[in-house]
Amino acid sequence: MTDVTLHVWRVPRRAVGSAMLRMATARHHLSGLRFGKFLGTGTGRTFGPGDADLTRWAAITVSDSPVRFPAWDRIAQAGARVDLEPLISRGTWSGREPFAPTGRRHDGMVLALTRARLRPTRALRFWRAVPAVAHEVAAAPGLLARFGVGEAPIAWQGTVSVWRGAADLTAFAYRQPGHRAAIARTPADRWYAEELFARFAVLGISGDRSVLGWTPGRERT
Repeated sequence: MTDVTLHVWRVPRRAVGSAMLRMATARHHLSGLRFGKFLGTGTGRTFGPGDADLTRWAAITVSDSPVRFPAWDRIAQAGARVDLEPLISRGTWSGREPFAPTGRRHDGMVLALTRARLRPTRALRFWRAVPAVAHEVAAAPGLLARFGVGEAPIAWQGTVSVWRGAADLTAFAYRQPGHRAAIARTPADRWYAEELFARFAVLGISGDRSVLGWTPGRERT
């Protein structure tokens, strides 16, 4: 069975330089995987350069066997690993379809991953639409954790969000007016040069969930 894993690390401020150096050599550490990306992170509120969190870094990997990153573990003060099963995946990432969705029904915790490469001429219009959606998702029932991800300071952004169940994610996506309006505008505004949406079953979470931006207690509400 293929391993799909989200790795997230929190590094102390004194190790930010070491983290950026590791990002500069990321391709070397991802060799031999079916697919892999190292990612910077942010709060997900604005998706601009000011949203970046230089003390948190992430990687998404698709491999034939479990993957470890000891060089990152050495500089991290906390970390989390989320083991995933792709349920739905639409779109491409760097010209590839990285996840092989099973399409099965899943009643437990789910993780949603979105990523997009913005068209430079459409980026400002996209960023203006973000605050309304970000406000909605922060208060959405069933949201357990969220943060932004990016491959570059601007224009190559995405989101990671963890939900109590698929019904909560679907309710947010199609019933919240700001998000629904953003979906409706996407074809006409042509924000994205490339985009991907994937939904995963969360098979397990190990490590410190606070690194994921976890909201304690919401699993039971």
